[in-house]
Amino acid sequence: MGSIKDLKEYAKNNNIPIMQEDGIEFLEKYIKENNIKSILEIGSAIGYSAIRMAKVDKNIKITTVERDENRYNEAVKNIELFKLNNQIDIILKDALEIEIKDKFDLIFIDAAKAQSIKFFEKFQENLNENGTIITDNLNFHGLTKNPDNIESKNLRALVKKINRYREYLKQNENFKTEFIETGDGISISKRIKGNV
Repeated sequence: MGSIKDLKEYAKNNNIPIMQEDGIEFLEKYIKENNIKSILEIGSAIGYSAIRMAKVDKNIKITTVERDENRYNEAVKNIELFKLNNQIDIILKDALEIEIKDKFDLIFIDAAKAQSIKFFEKFQENLNENGTIITDNLNFHGLTKNPDNIESKNLRALVKKINRYREYLKQNENFKTEFIETGDGISISKRIKGNV
């Protein structure tokens, strides 16, 4: 491997969901413009987004958490291939069962969609005062617009949970959230000053 193109190809061939190109480009730009140096990522998959984020600046440090052992092993391999071990620390664990003491400039949630509210509530404590929580897949391939038209009961339930999360972000009085229609729908939640 060793190239972003190969990583994308591998993800596509193995049905591993990774960020859409315009979504990851938006994230890279956001990291650069906001001088972000520490990132906590919930959901590593094969390490694709962590690698892309780490490549923005060699001083960026990332802690990424993955609960699926096969994906974790793949991510470890990819991080080594890109020689980013000194920037990316990957943990094999369910994010809801982990205790992290560090504080981060950015928390990126890209894991089990049904758990987004739990992830947000758990890890907001790990956010620096001026930090940001970014969540991906809030449009879920356009399905969140018309959840009642979805035939699969499980998929409909998942989409309703994503919409519940969107509503939770809108009503959260401690954070101001902006929704961006790039990629598969991204939210940017910044803590309201004084609400620490």
